[in-house]
Amino acid sequence: MPRQTVAEQFVDILARAGVRRLYGVVGDSLNPVVDAIRRHSAIDWIQVRHEEAAAFAAGAEAQLTGKLAACAGSCGPGNLHLINGLFDAHRSMAPVLALASHIPSSEIGTTYFQETHPDRLFTECSHYSELISHPRQMPRVLQTAIQHAIGRSGVSVVSLPGDIAAEPAPERAVEHALVTARPSVRPGDTEIDTLARMIDEAGKVTLFCGSGTAGAHAEVMEFAERVKSPVGHALRGKEWIQYDNPYDVGMSGLLGYGAAYEATHECDLLILLGTDFPYNAFLPDDVMIVQVDVRPEHLGRRTKLDLAVWGDVRETLRCLIPKVQRKTDRKFLDRMLKRHADALEGVVKAYTRKVEKHTPIHPEFVASVLDEEAADDAVFTVDTGMCNVWAARYLSPNGRRRVIGSFSHGSMANALPQAIGAQFLDRRRQVVSMSGDGGFAMLMGDFLTLVQYDLPVKIVLFDNSSLGMVELEMLVSGLPSYGTTNRNPDFAALARAAGAHGVRVEKPKQLRGALRDAFRHNGPALVDVVTDPNALSIPPKISAEMVSGFALSAGKIVLEGGVGRMLQMARSNLRNIPRM
Repeated sequence: MPRQTVAEQFVDILARAGVRRLYGVVGDSLNPVVDAIRRHSAIDWIQVRHEEAAAFAAGAEAQLTGKLAACAGSCGPGNLHLINGLFDAHRSMAPVLALASHIPSSEIGTTYFQETHPDRLFTECSHYSELISHPRQMPRVLQTAIQHAIGRSGVSVVSLPGDIAAEPAPERAVEHALVTARPSVRPGDTEIDTLARMIDEAGKVTLFCGSGTAGAHAEVMEFAERVKSPVGHALRGKEWIQYDNPYDVGMSGLLGYGAAYEATHECDLLILLGTDFPYNAFLPDDVMIVQVDVRPEHLGRRTKLDLAVWGDVRETLRCLIPKVQRKTDRKFLDRMLKRHADALEGVVKAYTRKVEKHTPIHPEFVASVLDEEAADDAVFTVDTGMCNVWAARYLSPNGRRRVIGSFSHGSMANALPQAIGAQFLDRRRQVVSMSGDGGFAMLMGDFLTLVQYDLPVKIVLFDNSSLGMVELEMLVSGLPSYGTTNRNPDFAALARAAGAHGVRVEKPKQLRGALRDAFRHNGPALVDVVTDPNALSIPPKISAEMVSGFALSAGKIVLEGGVGRMLQMARSNLRNIPRM
């Protein structure tokens, strides 16, 4: 019986680690691996049109499952295309294994055709990046890469020359048990006792939550009730913490709304739970701050801390809650809840008046209707730019919906390829790509991937013929917009020409029916909604700070907008305030 090749061993180990798809574009240096996949029953080769889309798709799959996903690129330009999607996956803490196939091993270092050095190129966007230059390095290098990706929640890259991949795998190679899940991390008793004492001594406590609160909703709510704390969140914490939350005071940051900013600045003790919130201008510098995070390198890198706690949010709160005295004074919490509701009331009135009759269509109206019509367990993938604003303001989390975006890396064109990865996980689950016309056009070729695999992704295209967020950035810097206008085709007609369902919406009354038709369609569908390019481009008033960039006050003024059904939730939370 012939021995396994290195490529066959590579594919077998990926399958043992739980990988079910390898996204990529074929190429000669990848041929041994692709052929091994062709003959393997547990892994499918997913052919995309651009390697960047492969990395985004793998990253989305890993974010949704928490398990290892994989992508691949051929030598030189092929694997180089992976880098932007890998940066996004790495900064999103998604466990992804990237195969960067390489030129013939004997030619490395000779400036050979298509030569790059992928083991060097990917070091900044990975926890582990190594070259296999001899078959005897297998399987240890691959196993080490997998354990780095899973154990440290990020990207690992293995560079493999095509000729090495085709060689026989070493006999009696040791294949050890693979780590495929992360452990829980509990803080030490000293940190728990110190934090409990700080909470007991503080009159007003605020919680600010990020993506690290995933799986800890019940514990956060129990803790907030115990200490009568307002609960704010960052954008990546929205889907995990906003729903069923009677202590919600909104979101802070450039896209923020409600009373989260005030709650974080007017407390005695601010507790940052599982967040690496990067905008330190929105964090206070005159209150005590505690940060809880499972990643120790995150602790204190955004703001000065009075206590750093290394641990999972859920495990930390489970240890902490029994040690904290129950507070009875709700004055601070109730004041923040009322301020939150009042803030939402004002901006909703400003941005929802007669929008159902306005043409071009208000993008706020599109996002609001989409939120109402989408499935309760939909997965939304969201393009960077103004789509981030609409998702932050209008998508209503409920504990079953997911929202994936390039929220840490901030790349354009992420929504469509991330939707590919999300839909391959479950063809029966509704996946909606909230795409801007700029982002969609950038990787539009992978719309053909939807058609090729008949993936039922629904693309809702916010088509304002401009790079809206860039125009906004120019505005608040005191600059005229320049180079931001797109001359767009009828994207719906392009979708139909490609063999998908496509409809163009130019009037508000057409929108709801168009979305319903797209959602009922069995295959891929695109709804091209012509939206107002001036939405949010002119603030209600001009402040001096606007000419100097995204100053705190400027960001708050320019980006205040409607907030959809969140106002209803804020009003209902006011019912929890005891009547005097």
